[in-house]
Amino acid sequence: MKKVILSTFLAAAGFFNAQIKFEKGYFINNSGKKTEVLIKNIGWKNNPTEFTYKDLGSEDVKKEKISNVQEFGIENTERYIRKTVMLDSSPNQLDNLSNDRKPEFSEKTVFLKYILDGKADLLYYENENTNKFFFSIDDSEPKQLVYKPYFVNNGQVAYNDDYKNQIAEILDCGVDNKKIEAAKYQIKDLSNLFSNYNLCKAGNNIENKYSAAQKEGETFHLNIRPGINFSSLEATGSSSFSSRTTKFDGKSSFRIGLEAEFTLPFNKNKWSLFAEPTYQYYKAENESSIYPEQQYSDLKYSNSIDYKSIEIPIGIRYYIFLNDKSKIFFNAAFVLDLPLSSTLNVYSTDNKITSGSNLAVGAGYKYNDKFLIEIRVATQRDLVKESSYLSTKYQTASLILGYTLF
Repeated sequence: MKKVILSTFLAAAGFFNAQIKFEKGYFINNSGKKTEVLIKNIGWKNNPTEFTYKDLGSEDVKKEKISNVQEFGIENTERYIRKTVMLDSSPNQLDNLSNDRKPEFSEKTVFLKYILDGKADLLYYENENTNKFFFSIDDSEPKQLVYKPYFVNNGQVAYNDDYKNQIAEILDCGVDNKKIEAAKYQIKDLSNLFSNYNLCKAGNNIENKYSAAQKEGETFHLNIRPGINFSSLEATGSSSFSSRTTKFDGKSSFRIGLEAEFTLPFNKNKWSLFAEPTYQYYKAENESSIYPEQQYSDLKYSNSIDYKSIEIPIGIRYYIFLNDKSKIFFNAAFVLDLPLSSTLNVYSTDNKITSGSNLAVGAGYKYNDKFLIEIRVATQRDLVKESSYLSTKYQTASLILGYTLF
């Protein structure tokens, strides 16, 4: 099983890399020349400093750096422009905040990512330590919208949210103060404010919204996931003199889970985290010889298991988009198991089934962001870890259907 899981991960990793496409785009060099090319779209989480491309009709892969390029973009989804800006380098991480309310500005040349392009532009910058929004009115030089968490007395965190004052000053049409005050320092809230301003100033047809920037947000989904488990159990009893094993038949049984899925806000919504509390059960009986060394002995143990539990897979999922309505996915999870009133009687001894854990991998297909089917395989799990003489190998493969509630 370990070899199967390792092979699955290696194959998936190679497949993921193959899915990164070269898409129709362009770049403008320092001389102002615009060149149509195919750009490798890796769904940048952090703003890039370089990109890889192919000339149209060529398979040769080339690279350009920020020092040579004023602007580049991928058709209708991404646009980056090189600007030298005053960037607040204050860290956002809680364990590394400063005690100063003021931004720590320094001059830096970066590629800014367009969120909205209109009379008022909204742009974005992110690296490993910070994420900042910028604005530009009537193609003026971009300025940062100021937001900074910082420490005050007794280790409490306060927030410099001067971006609200800046927005109130620059967006003087179509935006009321209540909406500004309620706006969080996030793409969705800020883009709504800038869109309202652009609409108020010039109507519907003067704004470009870049789909990659608009779609990449923190998205929560709830999925109901019924299915069938195919389970088996092997129990081995050991003593100082010998050991013996009994195998229960494989059984199919109903399972149902409710999955919470959180789409990560980068890499074109390809990654998500999930947790799926799932009810499952396994019930079986068999007989095993009391004296297996005596070929003709008719004396037998009656063994049985009645096992019910709540499994909670917690894991990560990767999507590969086939078209606008279809996508396939791969996932891996750590599974925590919580038994419910379960019994295991082996070799005339009642055994307590205890909580355990194992790993699982799966692959599936999702249609129209609503309907899905998945095949999942789990590693073996010992149901009686507290027993001093008995060990078990419980294993399950699952066929899962699903429907996204929202």
